Amino acid sequence: MKAIALFSGGLDSTLALKLIIDQGIEVLAVNINTGFGSTKDRLEHMQNMCAQVGAELKIIDIESEFLQDVLFDPKHGYGKNFNPCIDCHAKMFAVAKRVMESEGASFLISGEVLGQRPMSQNREAMQTVLNESNCDGLLLRPLSAKALSPTIAEINGWVDREKLEGIVGRSRDRQLELVAEIGLEDFESPGGGCLLTDENFAKKMFDFIKYDKFEVKDIPVMKFGRHLRLPDGAKLVVGRNKDENLHLQNIESEKYHHVKTVALPGPHSLLSKSATKEDKELASRIILTYCKTKEDNMYTLLYDETEEMYATPFDSRDELKPYTIM
Repeated sequence: MKAIALFSGGLDSTLALKLIIDQGIEVLAVNINTGFGSTKDRLEHMQNMCAQVGAELKIIDIESEFLQDVLFDPKHGYGKNFNPCIDCHAKMFAVAKRVMESEGASFLISGEVLGQRPMSQNREAMQTVLNESNCDGLLLRPLSAKALSPTIAEINGWVDREKLEGIVGRSRDRQLELVAEIGLEDFESPGGGCLLTDENFAKKMFDFIKYDKFEVKDIPVMKFGRHLRLPDGAKLVVGRNKDENLHLQNIESEKYHHVKTVALPGPHSLLSKSATKEDKELASRIILTYCKTKEDNMYTLLYDETEEMYATPFDSRDELKPYTIM
């Protein structure tokens, strides 16, 4: 017997794996990448969690499919920010069902807890996701199983329902008891793992689609740096620290100039290649304002390693507020 688990790497999804594996069922943990997860590489963490409970990990990339089918026209709308949670979950379950069929598995599991998230994990929303993904009866939620209708796996006796949990609500007490029983180590504290639920990230998304068509290759640009929109419509992204500078340096896109300061420590930046002369001059001044400069000095910036521009910084970062998205 084999099951496919939707796996985030978080505590709940890890505990769900363990509850099913302990019943002698092989579990393939599937992490579905929409492109809007954490800005940190979580592969090592996910592998660690799977190793502790005895599951195999598989990563599936659905960035293009997610943009095309879900993100910009969600049937069930957005949450508080740019998060189409119900449609996103339905897409993930549909993808997991495809994996289930290709792997010859018998059912699906997820780490969802009834009532933990009031908008996306209430009874109605959870049932809607099953209906939309054609997974009704196939998806078992081990942490809340006793509070939900029996699934095919339980009805057929593949899984002993009495060995599952009936957790409801936002308290983590029972999960922490299970952690102690299992001896699980290095698990993550609960928290939002999707950038689309973040208010500031949502601001960047709404701004972007106002000026440009959003594509898969734009996702890395959105994840890092300060984002500014200049008067003639150019987009400017300025790295905040060493790690962000490195990420921005590694982005390959025909949409942006790569900009760096010359003979002056400063952030790595991206500027729309469609930028007017005025926006380009303004961008140069803004970038320098994030450097340690001397008043009224002229400095050199290098665009795409070939074009030099000269500018002076603004006197204060307060002058940048009219252009700042976040």
